[in-house]
Amino acid sequence: MPNNFLTQINYSIAANSLPLRTRFQEDRLPVRNDACRSQFLLHSGRTPKVCLFFHGFTAGPYQFMPMARAFYQAGYNVIIPRLPGHGEAGDWNGKNPPPLPKDTNTYKQFALEWFRQAQTFGDKVVVGGLSGGGTLAAWLALEKPDQIDRALLFAAYLSSSNKVVDLFVKVLSGYFAWQPETPGDSIGYKGFTFPDLRVFLDLGSEVLKRSRSAASPPMFVISTEADQAVSNPDHKALFENLLPRQPKTWYYTFDRVLNIPHTMMTKAEGNNWENLLNVMSKSFVQSDLTWAEIEEIAYRMTQGKTCDQAVASLGLTSKASPDLPALMTMIDKREIVIKRNPSWDADMS
Repeated sequence: MPNNFLTQINYSIAANSLPLRTRFQEDRLPVRNDACRSQFLLHSGRTPKVCLFFHGFTAGPYQFMPMARAFYQAGYNVIIPRLPGHGEAGDWNGKNPPPLPKDTNTYKQFALEWFRQAQTFGDKVVVGGLSGGGTLAAWLALEKPDQIDRALLFAAYLSSSNKVVDLFVKVLSGYFAWQPETPGDSIGYKGFTFPDLRVFLDLGSEVLKRSRSAASPPMFVISTEADQAVSNPDHKALFENLLPRQPKTWYYTFDRVLNIPHTMMTKAEGNNWENLLNVMSKSFVQSDLTWAEIEEIAYRMTQGKTCDQAVASLGLTSKASPDLPALMTMIDKREIVIKRNPSWDADMS
C-alpha cells in the first residue's frame, strides 16, 4: 500500500477525530459560548504549512478567526486551541474567580501538546499569538527552533506598559475586573486574579532572557503605539536580541495615528485595519527575506522604484510574497534613510 495513501488515511482520521474529541471535552466543561470554543479550519488534505494560533489572556479563539480565514483561503490549515482554564462557563467574580492556571508549566505543556497535534496537519508549523498567547508562541518558537517555520507575535505580553503595574502583578493576589468597553455580557472572562497574569509576566521574562543567546526560527514582532497594556520597548528589545542569530526576524510598530489597540486582531475589538494586519502577516509567512533585505527594498523605494521593481532589482522575486507591497507601504522609510545617512537627520527634522 503506497505511503501517500496511508498518510492521507491518517490525516483524514486526525482531521475528524481531533475536532470531535475537543468539542466533546469542551461540552463537558461547558464553555461560555461558541466563540470560546477551539477552532479548526482544515482542508481535505495535509498542507505545506499549518498555523497554530494562541489567543489572548482571558479571551478566546474568536480573536484569531479573521486571520485564520485569511490563511485558510491562502491554502493553510489553521488550528486555534482554547487556552487552558479559559472560556469556561460559570458565575466568575472576585469571590469566585475564573479557573485560570497559576503556573507556567501548565501553559508550556499545553503549547507542546498542541504543537505535536499541529504537526499532523502540515509539513511545517507556523505559530502565532496575541498578548499572553504571543508570549506563549515566542516561548514555543524558542523551545522548538528547528521544528517551527515562523512565529507571529502580536503585542506579546513580555511586561506591562507601566512598571508599577508589573510590581502590582508580582506582589498582589487580589482580583482585577476589566473595564467593560461595551454593555452586555463579555465573550471571555471579565476579570482575573493577579497570580493568573503573573504567569505571563514570568514567561515573558524567560523569553527575553533566552532570546539573548538562543537559536530561533524567523519571528515577526508586531506592536502598536496605541497599546496601553504591554511594553513596546520590550518588543524592540526582543527583535534586537534575535536579529544577530536569526536575520529573517522582522519588526513593525503601527503608528499611534491608526489608533490600533492592544487587542489588534479584529475590527470587533477595535482594529479598523484588520485586513491590513492579515495581509502583512501573510507577507511574512510567505516570504524568505532577511530584515536587511527588507530595509534595502524600502531604501530603493525611496529612489523611485516600486516594491516589485526593487525586489526584482535585488533578484529576490522568488523569495517575496505577493502581499509584500502592502507591508512595504507601511515601513518607515525615513528612518531607514536616516540610519544610512546620519548627517541628514538634522536637515530632515
